[in-house]
Formats: sequence, structure tokens, C-alpha cells
Amino acid sequence: THWKHGGIVGVFGYGGGIVGRYSDVPDQFPGVEHFHTVRVAQPSGMYYSTENLRALMDLWEKYGSGVTNIHGSTGDMIFLGTRTENLEPLFWDLTHNLGQDLGGSGSNLRTPSCCLGVSRCEWSCYDTQEVCHSLTMHYQDEIHRPAFPYKFKFKFSGCPNDCVAAIARSDFAVIGTWKDKIRIDQAAVKKYIDNDPAYPSCGGAHKGRDWGKFDIRKEVLNLCPTRCMWMEGDELKIDDAECNRCMHCINVMPRALRPGVE
Repeated sequence: THWKHGGIVGVFGYGGGIVGRYSDVPDQFPGVEHFHTVRVAQPSGMYYSTENLRALMDLWEKYGSGVTNIHGSTGDMIFLGTRTENLEPLFWDLTHNLGQDLGGSGSNLRTPSCCLGVSRCEWSCYDTQEVCHSLTMHYQDEIHRPAFPYKFKFKFSGCPNDCVAAIARSDFAVIGTWKDKIRIDQAAVKKYIDNDPAYPSCGGAHKGRDWGKFDIRKEVLNLCPTRCMWMEGDELKIDDAECNRCMHCINVMPRALRPGVE
């Protein structure tokens, strides 16, 4: 096949959202003579109801191949494979009946995406969904009508764990952090050091394997990239001025350490 992000085929009024694909040998492969990709904009945080997902799948069964990719690295829901004559009816049903829109494709602003943020994650330092939704609404023209020399991506992560890979996959990454000190629960620190079974390291993510006893020096202090942590007797100390907010210590001891409040 040959294909292109916009320009070959699309829907009225939009320059993006459809990736045109045609077979160079349609006589040999008539089933994929046209096999256009449709990008459907995802909701902030990628929250879907079962009802909405069923409606989207029914729509794609009606107008396309039924093959999907949830989600592409851009974030959009990807519908793989439909014919040119199906694009306008699909677009009408998507926007009028489901209240959803096409995402970005081509040399434009791609659909902004974000992590779950404060809706589900206790580490989030700002409301990623609010920022993502606000900028998506503000830049509608830039998303749907390509005018750039190359694509451009916004991604929003609520903390330095960067669960949407904003740093790796976007041109404008917004990473939440905090200004004040890491909050320390010294009693919980002691529980981790004492290998209390109710306080597994990394939230119990690796408890199915025998890693030996938890060693705060090997697993936290010596792995701090700025060496800003140390023990004074039974107390954990942090030089917050030297902390680069990497989240490693918080991820390893989530019941003992938390991001600051500011």
C-alpha cells in the first residue's frame, strides 16, 4: 500500500484525522483496495464507559474492518481499514450520535493526551485532565487543519513517573512536581527497614519473587541520583534542596514517603 497523513483523502472541513491508504495492486487484493485509517480523539485520561466502547465498536463494524488499535502512541483510538465512501457517514455518526471527534494526524497538533491525574493517582501534582481538555478545546483549529511543517505533540504527566511517556513521546511535555519537602512518615520507614510484611517495597509489585530482605541502603539511599538521602540512627533524612524529584524513593517506599503538598 501507499499512504499519507492527510492530503489523499479526508472528511469535509478537516485536513487531518484520516490517514489515506490505497493498495498498489487492488486487482490482487480487492479487500484492501481502500484501507484508510481513522483516528478518534480519546477522552482525557482515556476513560471510557462500556456503553461508549460498545457504541464505537458497533460504529466501526458498520463502516470499517472492525480492526482497532487502542491506543496509538499519539493517544488516539485507531480504526484500521475503511473505504473512501464510508468516511463521511462514519464522521457524521461519530460526531452527531456519539458526540466524539476525530483526532489529529499529519503536520498538525496531534491530540493532546494525559495520565489519569488526580482522578485516580495519589502522586499527581496537578489536574492533568483539566489542562489536557482545556488545551484540546483551545487548539481545535490546529488539531484539525494541518498548518505546521511537522507534527507537534502535547502530553501531560501528573508526576515525574511520567506514565504517558511525555518526555519521550512529545514535543511539549508538562511534568508535575512539588516545591516543598518530601513528606516522611518515620514510623513507616522503620516498618520497611524491619521488613514488616504489611509494608512490602514497591507497593508489593515484586513480592511474587524472592529478592531477599529489603535493604534501604542498597535499594533507596545508594540509588538516589543526587545522594541527598541518609540515615541518622533510625531516622531517614533528606536534603530536599538537592532532590531532583525522580520519584524512586517514593516508588520503593510509598507508605513512608509522599510528594510535598505545594
